[in-house]
Amino acid sequence: MCGLRALAGGRKNVMTREYTLEKTRNIGIIAHIDAGKTTTTERILFYTKKIHRMGEVHEGAATMDYTIQERERGITITAAATTCFWNDHRINIIDTPGHVDFTAEVERSLRVLDGGVVVFDAVAGVEPQSETVWRQANKYHVPRICFVNKMDRTGADFWRTIDMIRERLGAIPVPVQIPIGSEQNFQGFIDLITQEAVIFTDEQGTTSEHSQVPTSMIGQFDQYREHLLESVAETDETLTMKYLEGEEITPEELVAGLRQATIAGRLFPVLCGSALKNKGVQAMLDAVVAYLPSPLDIPAPVGINPDNGEQETRAIADDASFSALVFKIVIDPFVGRLAFLRVYSGMLSKGAAIYNSSKDRTERAGRLLRMHANHREDINEIRAGDLCAAVGLRNTFTGDTLCDKQHPIVLEAITFPEPVLSIAVEPRTQAELDKMTIALGKLAEEDPTFHVHTDPESGQTIISGMGQLHLEVIVDRLLREFKVGATIGRPQVAYRETITKTAQAQGKYVRQTGGNGQYGDVWIRVEPNERGKGFEFINAIVGGTIPKEFIRPVEIGIREALDNGVIAGYPMIDLKATLYDGSYHEVDSSEMAFKIAGSLAIKEAARRAGPILLEPIMLVEVQTADQHFSNVIGDLNRRRGTVLGMETRGLTHVVRTHVPLAEMFDYASDLRSLTSGRASYSMEFAHYDPVPKSIADEIIARRNR
Repeated sequence: MCGLRALAGGRKNVMTREYTLEKTRNIGIIAHIDAGKTTTTERILFYTKKIHRMGEVHEGAATMDYTIQERERGITITAAATTCFWNDHRINIIDTPGHVDFTAEVERSLRVLDGGVVVFDAVAGVEPQSETVWRQANKYHVPRICFVNKMDRTGADFWRTIDMIRERLGAIPVPVQIPIGSEQNFQGFIDLITQEAVIFTDEQGTTSEHSQVPTSMIGQFDQYREHLLESVAETDETLTMKYLEGEEITPEELVAGLRQATIAGRLFPVLCGSALKNKGVQAMLDAVVAYLPSPLDIPAPVGINPDNGEQETRAIADDASFSALVFKIVIDPFVGRLAFLRVYSGMLSKGAAIYNSSKDRTERAGRLLRMHANHREDINEIRAGDLCAAVGLRNTFTGDTLCDKQHPIVLEAITFPEPVLSIAVEPRTQAELDKMTIALGKLAEEDPTFHVHTDPESGQTIISGMGQLHLEVIVDRLLREFKVGATIGRPQVAYRETITKTAQAQGKYVRQTGGNGQYGDVWIRVEPNERGKGFEFINAIVGGTIPKEFIRPVEIGIREALDNGVIAGYPMIDLKATLYDGSYHEVDSSEMAFKIAGSLAIKEAARRAGPILLEPIMLVEVQTADQHFSNVIGDLNRRRGTVLGMETRGLTHVVRTHVPLAEMFDYASDLRSLTSGRASYSMEFAHYDPVPKSIADEIIARRNR
């Protein structure tokens, strides 16, 4: 299919071969919604002979979209894992969601993956969620290759997508293929490494013709071949000398140089194709093997030894001490609670005891499973570099570290964004209450961005999530999967509070009863923090005015108090609290007294610090035909939108705006009405901004009532 395959060697019997770490790839398929991730994964499974018939997303038959909600909606909601084999390599794949409401699935997948394939729609190019997943991959230093999909669609533009990757993502894309034709004339590609044309000749993409570069494309080929050589040579001293001296760089040297630059995050190879039309996927698999790292190519995992607080590393080897990170919990109706693991070092056999260093608990892995979407294969052991699931870990949750108790380590956990939308859920009968409580607890175990709490004023159960679709799926699972009879309230925006100036206050808690009393006295200074930085506690106590053992209780009291703000009871964010003075009593002081004193001080200081209400602002991108453009802009202005930019893509106008989430309810139906169904939009959380005073006064008054 592609010249890389000749370099990689022929495929052998995968059933009997043992795959070494060098021949293992752990990759994720990531992209904006509807870019074609799941279709691409389906083709990968077909060409690697994991499945014998390709299922289509639009028919609700894709292998990796196996839940009822995914098949009905035609989108990926949960990250699904599978294993396949290509060119003597084992490839563990996670197909991730593209919708922003399920961004936590992408976050936790990227945390444990070694490489990624970023799929772009050749018509839309770099879309908002493309930017989000790219930033997430940057955060975890995940090497990537790019696959420009849907080259057969009207309006497809490979070169515009390349420019958008460079401009919007700040990356250096390096085409290793250039397309032959586009839209309905897309036939194949020119391989810039082997310098040959590849033309697809059958509908299933299993046969192709390899020939010389077409005469009409020699100029374009020479230009981008030279660009490829120059880009790779700049990243390697030996290749730089050969390039400057005019020596030929062999295909093997070019692949090796590009592989090192890709793993280092300096270059991003770009390929093209059409997954739906079965074109280009095998070449992309070749690129996964050639350019993306094995577990041995990534830095050794670093963690903290919980016994002494010192930093330690683990060798990526089977004979090292065992360490693994739990990145996902799934409640399976057939086998129970599944904990998905990424093994970084050592080995674990089924039935063995295992130490959860994050919770200081010992667990037992009753069964070990290799997952293929919702199908399970029992295995006897897991080794360094493996992705698998374990059954029987009752007290283990997302982000926990599992390790050898004799050599404990706590790996870096996974951070998740806070929910932005809430709804009230009430059981229809008292008998349903216990059922609902258990079901919501299980759903919260699975999804770290799904929160459940009881409103102290109304007594209602409030569930919070990342958006309307996220909560719709949760509610649908509650009603259908867990069979809970419940009434659902209207969505409510998750407002926040913050402060605008510096202030200080004393919190003093003194109680005297028959025996020992209670005494806690603290002075707190609060000041605004940078947007998005959250809460920061600073201990500035000197001279022992407050003993060390009471500092932590003060911080806990402050954090708990911030859960309920001072103007409308919403959580407070983006502020610093400095504990700078106080006093204590030799007999009466206690942790509880200082915890209460801390909460009293932060509340009073916040009241003096100009508290304001914040609302979530969403980044909204709308694509619409020319005749409806003015209507769309007018409607966004009515919703308090701020236009960030506009561009034209073929016959489509695209506008990017910031709009308050409170104004975006029912936007999908309103947009359909405005444009006769000819527009589409995507939305993701951007940041929090102050609520205009007139609207804030209404919200506060309603909340206080």
